[in-house]
Amino acid sequence: MALHAKAKGETGYRFYALYDKIYRDDILAHAYACCRSNKGAPGVDGQDFADVEAYGVGRWLGELALALREETYRPEPIRRVFIPKPNGKLRPLGISTLRDRVCMTAAMLVLEPIFEADLPDEQYAYRSGRNAQQAVVEVKEQLYRGHPDVVDADLADYFGTIPHAELIKSVARRTVDRRVLHLITMWLECSVEETDKRGRKTRTTAAKDNRCGIPQGSPITPLT
Repeated sequence: MALHAKAKGETGYRFYALYDKIYRDDILAHAYACCRSNKGAPGVDGQDFADVEAYGVGRWLGELALALREETYRPEPIRRVFIPKPNGKLRPLGISTLRDRVCMTAAMLVLEPIFEADLPDEQYAYRSGRNAQQAVVEVKEQLYRGHPDVVDADLADYFGTIPHAELIKSVARRTVDRRVLHLITMWLECSVEETDKRGRKTRTTAAKDNRCGIPQGSPITPLT
């Protein structure tokens, strides 16, 4: 709440020291609990929540905190899966490892209050405490108030075309902590692993090579 209040009160303020908050014990523990409640499939390393709990959550989180503190943390490749869309096409989803998901969630817990302060009241997507149903209610209320025009639009392959440089520049409007920006850059440039019908695995670095695109389904995706 302190970060949100500061960001809300000073719209031009830029945060210089946020990285150390990401590996705080309470932040990482809360991030793990969030990921645990969302369940989700394992990433490329095959590690699931049962594995972590058998190993020891405290020990596992402590090792992650140490890697972040010493700046030796490096994300693993993203496992790509495809889910069917209503129109018959397939939507690609990126599944990060649990370790990376917890780290991304910790970053979101720190960064979200800052960027939330800049969002207009009319925005409902990817905001804590807001959902599509609330947006529909608001549209109905506006119709009753005499505003009959509704614009329905969709961006083709939005997540797949987000330019990295512009995204980092946008994030840097509020945080100039180089270590936070480096974390986000690493996540943006992660390689992607796919498994074909024969079980053969291939890895590509399209996001890094093309300098655009982020995986759908990542905890860090709402930040964009």
